[in-house]
Amino acid sequence: MTTPLPERAGRRCHNVLNPLHSSHYFSPDLARELTAVGVSDQRAAYIAVRAAALGRVGAGVVTATFYNFRHALVARHIPAVWETASPDTVLAARVRAVDATLRRVLGEEALASKEMAEAAELALRATEACTPHARPLYAAHADLPVPEQPHLAFWHATTLLREHRGDGHVAALLDRELGPVEALVTHTATGKGMNPRWVLATRGWDSEDWDAASERLRERGLLDAEGELTEAGTELRRDLEAETDRLDRAPYEHLGAAGVERLTELAGGLLTRALTAGAFPPDLIGRG
Repeated sequence: MTTPLPERAGRRCHNVLNPLHSSHYFSPDLARELTAVGVSDQRAAYIAVRAAALGRVGAGVVTATFYNFRHALVARHIPAVWETASPDTVLAARVRAVDATLRRVLGEEALASKEMAEAAELALRATEACTPHARPLYAAHADLPVPEQPHLAFWHATTLLREHRGDGHVAALLDRELGPVEALVTHTATGKGMNPRWVLATRGWDSEDWDAASERLRERGLLDAEGELTEAGTELRRDLEAETDRLDRAPYEHLGAAGVERLTELAGGLLTRALTAGAFPPDLIGRG
């Protein structure tokens, strides 16, 4: 008999897996590897490594799947970046960067541990229940081979789980009529999203876009004059995350309550090591 998952167990697991996946985006190792193949612009590097699994696509596809990036920023780099470094070249550089990043922030002992092998096995088992339907970023990454080394296999699985949830989250955002900037503003207003300085620097929007989105949210009664979520705004974000949980429940139900608890424990320990090693900028999260 399968034990039902505790409420929000999948979300708690995601909340420790996702930062481990994302750590390479802030790593000097990624900048070094992408620069070595001719991609030196940081924003171009992020767009290229995340989009490369889709193949030699154009800007429209990337804007659609990323959702909260300004199309003009994406079009500045896509498809031109593929003439500098092909998607296969970028994917190989990404794996090298991830390998170097995990070795640096987790340490060789953690990478060679039985706990890492167990985490990889559990995370990969969870991905068995992910589905590609209407999930383009997940589906593209699911077509990539699973690396042999446990720490890279673990990272690959976290990538699949992250993009699977993210594709579902985009569907939930559309259902609640939160556009790209409105989604960013409301997430930041929860205190859990990126600092607006990081949002504007990485997503291609400017302060006028941010202010205009904030005004639209005020007109809907979701944001107050000080930029805080109203009761209705807080309820919307709560419902949005609950719907994302519902759309993302399959991999965690497949893993089972005990497996999810163990994966959360293992990933939480790894994340603590990464945070202690300075894997993320100290001002990344918050309202600024």
